[in-house]
Amino acid sequence: MLKEKAKVLFNKKAGPSYFRIGLTCHNGYAKAKPGQFIMVHLADQKNSILPRPFSIHRLIIANGRLQGIELLFKVVGGCTEKLSRCKKGDCLDILGPLGKGFIIPDKYQRIFIVSGGIGVAPLFFLASSLLKKIPDRSTCELFIGGRSKHDILCTDDFSKLDITISIATDDGTLGKKGLVTNLLEKGIKENPPDFICACGPVAMLGSVARIAKKYAVPCQVSIETIMACGIGACLGCAVKGLDKYMHACVDGPVFDATVLKIW
Repeated sequence: MLKEKAKVLFNKKAGPSYFRIGLTCHNGYAKAKPGQFIMVHLADQKNSILPRPFSIHRLIIANGRLQGIELLFKVVGGCTEKLSRCKKGDCLDILGPLGKGFIIPDKYQRIFIVSGGIGVAPLFFLASSLLKKIPDRSTCELFIGGRSKHDILCTDDFSKLDITISIATDDGTLGKKGLVTNLLEKGIKENPPDFICACGPVAMLGSVARIAKKYAVPCQVSIETIMACGIGACLGCAVKGLDKYMHACVDGPVFDATVLKIW
Protein backbone atom coordinates (compact mmCIF):
# COMPACT_ATOMS: atom_id res chain seq x y z
CA MET A 1 0.00 0.00 0.00
CA LEU A 2 1.39 3.38 -1.02
CA LYS A 3 0.03 6.90 -1.36
CA GLU A 4 1.26 8.56 -4.52
CA LYS A 5 0.48 11.07 -7.23
CA ALA A 6 -0.68 9.30 -10.34
CA LYS A 7 -0.79 10.77 -13.82
CA VAL A 8 -3.74 10.17 -16.10
CA LEU A 9 -2.67 8.06 -19.09
CA PHE A 10 -6.05 8.20 -20.83
CA ASN A 11 -9.71 8.82 -20.07
CA LYS A 12 -12.16 7.31 -22.54
CA LYS A 13 -15.92 7.04 -22.66
CA ALA A 14 -17.05 3.42 -22.33
CA GLY A 15 -20.79 4.04 -22.78
CA PRO A 16 -23.47 6.45 -21.62
CA SER A 17 -22.24 7.70 -18.21
CA TYR A 18 -19.38 5.15 -18.15
CA PHE A 19 -15.65 5.85 -18.45
CA ARG A 20 -12.31 4.05 -18.46
CA ILE A 21 -9.39 5.91 -16.94
CA GLY A 22 -5.76 4.78 -16.96
CA LEU A 23 -3.38 5.87 -14.21
CA THR A 24 0.32 5.45 -13.57
CA CYS A 25 1.18 3.51 -10.41
CA HIS A 26 4.09 2.06 -8.47
CA ASN A 27 5.49 -1.37 -9.31
CA GLY A 28 3.82 -2.96 -6.30
CA TYR A 29 0.54 -3.07 -8.21
CA ALA A 30 1.98 -5.95 -10.22
CA LYS A 31 1.06 -8.09 -7.18
CA ALA A 32 -2.46 -6.66 -6.84
CA LYS A 33 -5.27 -9.20 -6.55
CA PRO A 34 -8.56 -9.09 -8.46
CA GLY A 35 -11.15 -7.47 -6.21
CA GLN A 36 -8.73 -5.06 -4.56
CA PHE A 37 -9.34 -1.34 -4.91
CA ILE A 38 -7.74 2.08 -4.66
CA MET A 39 -8.81 5.34 -3.03
CA VAL A 40 -8.80 8.26 -5.46
CA HIS A 41 -8.53 11.90 -4.38
CA LEU A 42 -8.68 14.58 -7.02
CA ALA A 43 -5.55 16.61 -6.36
CA ASP A 44 -7.24 20.00 -6.79
CA GLN A 45 -10.29 19.17 -4.68
CA LYS A 46 -8.76 18.30 -1.30
CA ASN A 47 -10.86 20.72 0.65
CA SER A 48 -14.22 19.75 -0.79
CA ILE A 49 -14.35 16.08 -1.70
CA LEU A 50 -13.38 12.98 0.25
CA PRO A 51 -11.47 10.24 -1.56
CA ARG A 52 -13.56 7.58 -3.28
CA PRO A 53 -12.96 3.83 -3.73
CA PHE A 54 -12.62 2.31 -7.19
CA SER A 55 -11.99 -1.34 -8.06
CA ILE A 56 -8.96 -2.16 -10.16
CA HIS A 57 -10.41 -3.03 -13.56
CA ARG A 58 -7.19 -4.25 -15.11
CA LEU A 59 -3.41 -3.91 -15.04
CA ILE A 60 -1.93 -2.05 -18.00
CA ILE A 61 0.97 -4.16 -19.27
CA ALA A 62 3.24 -3.25 -22.18
CA ASN A 63 6.28 -5.22 -23.29
CA GLY A 64 5.93 -7.40 -20.20
CA ARG A 65 6.14 -4.45 -17.83
CA LEU A 66 3.51 -2.79 -15.67
CA GLN A 67 2.64 0.66 -17.02
CA GLY A 68 -0.36 1.47 -14.84
CA ILE A 69 -3.84 0.47 -13.76
CA GLU A 70 -7.22 1.01 -15.37
CA LEU A 71 -10.44 1.92 -13.57
CA LEU A 72 -13.95 1.54 -14.95
CA PHE A 73 -16.50 3.88 -13.40
CA LYS A 74 -19.97 5.33 -13.78
CA VAL A 75 -20.74 9.03 -13.34
CA VAL A 76 -23.15 9.15 -10.41
CA GLY A 77 -22.12 12.27 -8.46
CA GLY A 78 -19.70 15.14 -8.07
CA CYS A 79 -16.51 13.11 -7.68
CA THR A 80 -17.11 10.81 -10.64
CA GLU A 81 -18.29 13.74 -12.76
CA LYS A 82 -14.99 15.53 -12.08
CA LEU A 83 -13.09 12.31 -12.70
CA SER A 84 -14.78 11.97 -16.09
CA ARG A 85 -13.36 15.38 -17.08
CA CYS A 86 -9.75 14.52 -16.23
CA LYS A 87 -7.38 14.69 -19.15
CA LYS A 88 -4.13 12.97 -20.06
CA GLY A 89 -1.35 14.34 -17.88
CA ASP A 90 -3.61 15.45 -15.02
CA CYS A 91 -2.58 14.29 -11.53
CA LEU A 92 -4.64 12.43 -8.94
CA ASP A 93 -3.75 11.29 -5.43
CA ILE A 94 -4.24 7.53 -5.09
CA LEU A 95 -3.76 5.06 -2.26
CA GLY A 96 -3.56 1.34 -2.85
CA PRO A 97 -3.80 -1.47 -3.57
CA LEU A 98 -6.28 -1.97 -0.71
CA GLY A 99 -8.60 -4.61 0.70
CA LYS A 100 -8.95 -8.33 0.21
CA GLY A 101 -9.59 -9.71 -3.24
CA PHE A 102 -10.97 -12.95 -4.60
CA ILE A 103 -9.23 -16.09 -3.34
CA ILE A 104 -10.09 -19.17 -5.37
CA PRO A 105 -8.34 -22.47 -4.55
CA ASP A 106 -6.58 -24.05 -7.52
CA LYS A 107 -8.71 -27.19 -7.18
CA TYR A 108 -11.69 -25.24 -8.52
CA GLN A 109 -11.55 -25.20 -12.32
CA ARG A 110 -15.14 -24.50 -13.36
CA ILE A 111 -15.90 -20.92 -12.34
CA PHE A 112 -19.08 -18.86 -12.85
CA ILE A 113 -18.63 -15.07 -12.74
CA VAL A 114 -21.75 -12.97 -12.16
CA SER A 115 -21.89 -9.22 -12.82
CA GLY A 116 -24.56 -6.57 -12.35
CA GLY A 117 -24.10 -3.11 -13.86
CA ILE A 118 -20.89 -1.39 -12.82
CA GLY A 119 -20.16 -4.49 -10.73
CA VAL A 120 -18.29 -5.68 -13.82
CA ALA A 121 -15.44 -3.32 -12.85
CA PRO A 122 -13.30 -5.83 -10.85
CA LEU A 123 -14.43 -8.89 -12.79
CA PHE A 124 -12.40 -8.46 -15.96
CA PHE A 125 -9.24 -8.42 -13.83
CA LEU A 126 -10.57 -11.57 -12.13
CA ALA A 127 -11.39 -13.39 -15.37
CA SER A 128 -8.07 -12.58 -17.03
CA SER A 129 -6.20 -13.73 -13.90
CA LEU A 130 -8.20 -16.97 -13.63
CA LEU A 131 -7.56 -17.91 -17.22
CA LYS A 132 -3.82 -17.84 -16.65
CA LYS A 133 -4.18 -20.93 -14.46
CA ILE A 134 -7.26 -22.67 -15.86
CA PRO A 135 -6.22 -24.73 -18.90
CA ASP A 136 -9.72 -25.10 -20.40
CA ARG A 137 -11.24 -21.65 -20.93
CA SER A 138 -14.66 -23.12 -21.68
CA THR A 139 -15.02 -23.93 -17.98
CA CYS A 140 -15.13 -20.24 -17.05
CA GLU A 141 -18.48 -18.57 -17.76
CA LEU A 142 -19.68 -14.99 -17.38
CA PHE A 143 -23.25 -13.98 -16.55
CA ILE A 144 -23.68 -10.25 -17.02
CA GLY A 145 -26.79 -8.18 -16.33
CA GLY A 146 -27.97 -4.59 -16.41
CA ARG A 147 -31.06 -2.42 -16.68
CA SER A 148 -30.63 -2.00 -20.44
CA LYS A 149 -28.11 -2.57 -23.22
CA HIS A 150 -26.37 0.65 -22.16
CA ASP A 151 -25.41 -0.97 -18.83
CA ILE A 152 -23.78 -4.03 -20.41
CA LEU A 153 -20.06 -3.32 -20.47
CA CYS A 154 -16.81 -4.99 -21.52
CA THR A 155 -18.37 -7.82 -23.53
CA ASP A 156 -15.80 -7.34 -26.31
CA ASP A 157 -12.98 -7.62 -23.78
CA PHE A 158 -14.44 -10.77 -22.25
CA SER A 159 -15.01 -12.25 -25.72
CA LYS A 160 -11.28 -11.91 -26.41
CA LEU A 161 -10.70 -14.20 -23.41
CA ASP A 162 -12.79 -16.89 -25.18
CA ILE A 163 -15.14 -17.42 -22.26
CA THR A 164 -18.85 -18.12 -22.56
CA ILE A 165 -21.00 -15.02 -22.00
CA SER A 166 -24.70 -14.94 -21.07
CA ILE A 167 -26.45 -11.56 -21.00
CA ALA A 168 -29.69 -10.42 -19.35
CA THR A 169 -31.29 -6.97 -19.28
CA ASP A 170 -34.31 -5.80 -17.34
CA ASP A 171 -35.91 -4.27 -20.44
CA GLY A 172 -34.85 -6.96 -22.92
CA THR A 173 -32.82 -4.57 -25.11
CA LEU A 174 -29.88 -7.00 -25.08
CA GLY A 175 -29.73 -10.69 -24.33
CA LYS A 176 -32.46 -12.39 -22.34
CA LYS A 177 -35.14 -10.21 -20.78
CA GLY A 178 -35.14 -10.56 -17.00
CA LEU A 179 -32.69 -10.98 -14.15
CA VAL A 180 -29.14 -12.21 -14.61
CA THR A 181 -29.64 -14.50 -11.61
CA ASN A 182 -32.24 -16.42 -13.63
CA LEU A 183 -29.54 -17.19 -16.18
CA LEU A 184 -27.17 -18.14 -13.37
CA GLU A 185 -29.58 -20.67 -11.88
CA LYS A 186 -30.29 -22.12 -15.31
CA GLY A 187 -26.56 -22.51 -15.89
CA ILE A 188 -26.08 -24.24 -12.54
CA LYS A 189 -28.85 -26.71 -13.31
CA GLU A 190 -27.37 -27.55 -16.70
CA ASN A 191 -23.74 -27.88 -15.63
CA PRO A 192 -22.92 -26.88 -12.05
CA PRO A 193 -19.74 -24.89 -11.36
CA ASP A 194 -17.12 -25.51 -8.70
CA PHE A 195 -17.20 -21.89 -7.57
CA ILE A 196 -19.14 -18.62 -8.05
CA CYS A 197 -17.75 -15.07 -7.95
CA ALA A 198 -20.03 -12.04 -8.10
CA CYS A 199 -20.09 -8.25 -7.92
CA GLY A 200 -23.05 -5.92 -8.27
CA PRO A 201 -25.96 -4.39 -6.36
CA VAL A 202 -26.73 -5.83 -2.92
CA ALA A 203 -30.09 -7.22 -4.05
CA MET A 204 -28.41 -9.14 -6.87
CA LEU A 205 -25.65 -10.41 -4.59
CA GLY A 206 -28.27 -11.60 -2.11
CA SER A 207 -29.96 -13.59 -4.84
CA VAL A 208 -26.62 -15.04 -5.97
CA ALA A 209 -25.82 -16.02 -2.37
CA ARG A 210 -29.16 -17.79 -1.94
CA ILE A 211 -28.76 -19.65 -5.24
CA ALA A 212 -25.22 -20.69 -4.32
CA LYS A 213 -26.47 -21.99 -0.97
CA LYS A 214 -29.38 -23.82 -2.61
CA TYR A 215 -27.02 -25.73 -4.90
CA ALA A 216 -24.17 -26.02 -2.37
CA VAL A 217 -21.68 -24.08 -4.51
CA PRO A 218 -18.93 -22.06 -2.75
CA CYS A 219 -19.40 -18.36 -3.46
CA GLN A 220 -17.49 -15.12 -2.95
CA VAL A 221 -19.03 -11.69 -3.45
CA SER A 222 -17.49 -8.26 -3.82
CA ILE A 223 -19.72 -5.68 -2.16
CA GLU A 224 -20.14 -2.04 -3.10
CA THR A 225 -20.31 0.36 -0.18
CA ILE A 226 -19.37 3.89 0.82
CA MET A 227 -15.82 4.25 2.17
CA ALA A 228 -14.14 7.33 3.58
CA CYS A 229 -10.60 6.16 4.33
CA GLY A 230 -10.08 2.70 2.80
CA ILE A 231 -7.79 1.50 5.60
CA GLY A 232 -10.14 0.72 8.51
CA ALA A 233 -9.56 3.94 10.44
CA CYS A 234 -12.92 5.68 10.06
CA LEU A 235 -15.07 2.54 10.61
CA GLY A 236 -17.59 3.98 8.17
CA CYS A 237 -17.98 0.91 5.95
CA ALA A 238 -19.35 -1.49 8.56
CA VAL A 239 -20.99 -4.61 7.16
CA LYS A 240 -23.17 -6.91 9.24
CA GLY A 241 -21.81 -10.43 9.53
CA LEU A 242 -23.31 -13.51 11.13
CA ASP A 243 -21.91 -12.81 14.60
CA LYS A 244 -20.13 -9.46 14.32
CA TYR A 245 -19.72 -6.34 12.24
CA MET A 246 -16.88 -6.31 9.71
CA HIS A 247 -15.46 -3.54 7.56
CA ALA A 248 -15.52 -3.69 3.81
CA CYS A 249 -12.22 -1.88 3.33
CA VAL A 250 -10.07 -4.31 5.36
CA ASP A 251 -12.16 -7.48 5.81
CA GLY A 252 -13.38 -7.21 2.22
CA PRO A 253 -14.57 -5.91 -0.15
CA VAL A 254 -14.60 -9.57 -1.19
CA PHE A 255 -16.34 -11.87 1.30
CA ASP A 256 -17.43 -15.45 1.47
CA ALA A 257 -21.17 -15.11 0.82
CA THR A 258 -22.00 -17.26 3.85
CA VAL A 259 -20.45 -14.87 6.42
CA LEU A 260 -22.62 -11.85 5.57
CA LYS A 261 -26.01 -10.98 6.98
CA ILE A 262 -26.98 -8.16 4.67
CA TRP A 263 -29.57 -10.02 2.61
